Amino acid sequence: MDKSKIPHVVVSRLPIYLRALEHAQQEGLTCISSQELSERLGVSAAQIRKDLSMFGEYGKQGRGYPVAALADALRRHLQVDKVWDVVLVGVGDLGHALARYKGFTHRGFRIAMAFDRDPEKIGTQAGDLIVEDIRTLARRVQEAGIKIGMIATPAAAAQEVANMLVFAGVKAILNYAPIHLTVPDDVRVEYLDPVIPLQRMTYYL
Repeated sequence: MDKSKIPHVVVSRLPIYLRALEHAQQEGLTCISSQELSERLGVSAAQIRKDLSMFGEYGKQGRGYPVAALADALRRHLQVDKVWDVVLVGVGDLGHALARYKGFTHRGFRIAMAFDRDPEKIGTQAGDLIVEDIRTLARRVQEAGIKIGMIATPAAAAQEVANMLVFAGVKAILNYAPIHLTVPDDVRVEYLDPVIPLQRMTYYL
């Protein structure tokens, strides 16, 4: 399968499908129909069938999808059937919350290192981690072979941090800073600014 031919909007729905399947597993379901998934997710049954068909034939007419097998397949496609180490940069309030969050590991991710440039934060604890000096980031990340970074710094520092992560070999960045980053074409950036969806909602209020 050529990953480049799968539309990004389809890929963006796969984690949502996986989460719904994991909930279904917890409920003890062994099979689930596209209509049942539709009711759980607010995505049309036809769209779900079309999306999943791009990755193989997993369902059977009249029987639905095997929950465990489809969940396992989506984990493989998303490459979260293993645990990815992540480097966190910026250990303010948000960074501390991310470091303490326990929901990453069982979904394929582990924050393995945390860095900051504030001397008062360096050497302190954030979750289970000791905050390290950002000046050591490139060496530490390269030695560990980490490919994913999280930026939780103020906007003014985010581009410089992104440059450091790219230099260290990071190929995917989750950016919480409210600023657009300039990175090489082979580096993937996802943005999480909680104000944006709030502003979308207030349009309708």
